[in-house]
Amino acid sequence: MNGVILRWPVPICTTINAQYYKKVLQDKLRPAIRKNRPGLLESGILFHHDNAPAHTAQAVTDVLAGYKWELLEHPRYSPDFAPCDFHLFPKIKEHLCGQRFETEEDIIQATKVAIKNLDKCSYVTAFKDRLQRIVKGANNGGCYVE
Repeated sequence: MNGVILRWPVPICTTINAQYYKKVLQDKLRPAIRKNRPGLLESGILFHHDNAPAHTAQAVTDVLAGYKWELLEHPRYSPDFAPCDFHLFPKIKEHLCGQRFETEEDIIQATKVAIKNLDKCSYVTAFKDRLQRIVKGANNGGCYVE
């Protein structure tokens, strides 16, 4: 909720499988947490990702268990519970709207600027809204909620 810890553009033509995701967790995310949020690894991580096969693979769950990170459960077939889809991506798209880019690096840099310009309230709102959608979905028999 305190902002982006890691921006990692996936190289073109890269398949996101368990091995790739595990490597990003180990080699990119964990070091970024240590660098950008000193003390957070020791105080505890509350981690959320969706139910994509790469995220739920045994190799990944073993790594996360070894880190002792607490996982937030993501209900099956529930795209409406992903905070990025409702807050982060629309705000990035708003920032990028109407721009044309010559290179992949231009897109990456513009996206970094868009993320950097988000205020802390955006993240807090995203997670509060996520919680409200989860409660609403639970009260609605698990049906899709917007």
